[in-house]
Amino acid sequence: MLNNIFYLIPAAGLLALLFTYIKSNWVTKQEVGDENMARIAGHIAEGAMAFLRAEYKTLSIFVILVAILLAFQGHLTEGSSYMIAVSFIVGAICSGLAGFIGMKVATKANVRTTNAARTSLGKALEVAFSGGSVMGLAVVGLGILGLSFLFILFGWQFDLHSQATEADTQAVLGLVITVITGFSFGASSIALFARVGGGIYTKAADVGADLVGKVEAGIPEDHPLNPATIADNVGDNVGDVAGMGADLFESFVGSIIGAMVLGAVFFSIFEADAGAALGGMSGVYLPLMLGATGIITSIIGTLLVRIKEEGGDPQRALNVGEFGSAILMAIAFYFLITWLLPSSWSYNDPLYGRVFE
Repeated sequence: MLNNIFYLIPAAGLLALLFTYIKSNWVTKQEVGDENMARIAGHIAEGAMAFLRAEYKTLSIFVILVAILLAFQGHLTEGSSYMIAVSFIVGAICSGLAGFIGMKVATKANVRTTNAARTSLGKALEVAFSGGSVMGLAVVGLGILGLSFLFILFGWQFDLHSQATEADTQAVLGLVITVITGFSFGASSIALFARVGGGIYTKAADVGADLVGKVEAGIPEDHPLNPATIADNVGDNVGDVAGMGADLFESFVGSIIGAMVLGAVFFSIFEADAGAALGGMSGVYLPLMLGATGIITSIIGTLLVRIKEEGGDPQRALNVGEFGSAILMAIAFYFLITWLLPSSWSYNDPLYGRVFE
């Protein structure tokens, strides 16, 4: 039965998206700078969005075709389901959205950080770090929200909440997790094209800027008179931000789904002694709950990043936020794992006729 505690997981995903919305709005309200800075930043943002529109338009055709094939294969294959196509589409959308959100705020934060750095080190760090935190929390927020939503949806679709026996529950649970792996497949597909496509563009633009500036005109690569500078900066955004966002999203959800599968298999093979708070579902819930807890501690960590105007050290400020959130996370993980997992396990090996504990 789906325990009510599980519904706190998508709430953490929504909290992360709310935080990204607030931070994105804050970055947008900061001063852009003079007219020349605003003009150049506008060209970079326009070019990045043009690239992303063209890329996502092509990828949408790929996603639709693959989803049709997955639905057909899932309908014909025993032990699978056509619903895997739904997971694939949701994963692809979330992956693309993670990259889009990150690139959108990055094109705003870049010029605003430059302008803030002209007068204040602390303000520059705050703007830059806020812009980066938007993509980071968008990635984990969309991942946790998408996975938990699909798990709840498919749990009710396949009557996971009303199975009569533990064996039936484990069988249906296996089907649910099989379908959810389509989410990771969709995320991986978008990450592949976004990372490779954006990487090829950014490298081509970088080489073009070098050839035009340093070789032909004898001016620096990033000189204002170098026309390839705009393309070079567009490439940095679409490759290192949008592509990286989709790539991080794929890695994040892939690790969670892998841990969920291992948790389901572990509880089906080993007999847990008393202490598993959610029974046989504890191993499946744990990765999602760890991710949701990580969102909360990460938000707290972003609030710890502060720097003094005089003699401040940006690296030290970042270390305070990183290690502070890591310590909080370790403490929370200890209590969460102790609560969800039993203190001991036993396994009756039929081959050797022994009970391992």
